[in-house]
Amino acid sequence: MSGDSGDNGIDPGVPPSGNGCVECDAAGGWWFHLRRCARCGHVGCCDSSPAKHATGHFRETGHPLVQSFEPGENWYWDYSANELYEAGPELAPPGSHPADQPTPGPAGRVPVDWAKVLRA
Repeated sequence: MSGDSGDNGIDPGVPPSGNGCVECDAAGGWWFHLRRCARCGHVGCCDSSPAKHATGHFRETGHPLVQSFEPGENWYWDYSANELYEAGPELAPPGSHPADQPTPGPAGRVPVDWAKVLRA
């Protein structure tokens, strides 16, 4: 991982900021998939989501590495290198949003035409 030398961009002891995208939750929005910052634990929505908050967090903070925050996934994305890593260090639990939280989510805020919205 390019962010994995010196100040490696990963703090395995920091828990996730919550079960959903911090900014979407604050604004009453919704997301497709979630990504967790490996440095500070910020949970943001992926680039397929309407608001793309995980990438926004990288741009604002320079924190280069995110891990999928989806159940059963442990891959990392390095924004600086534009590279996918199939695995990396284990981060503080929980490793994903709750399995009963729907994708897209959260329940009650996803529009019925969500697939059309994502294609637009």
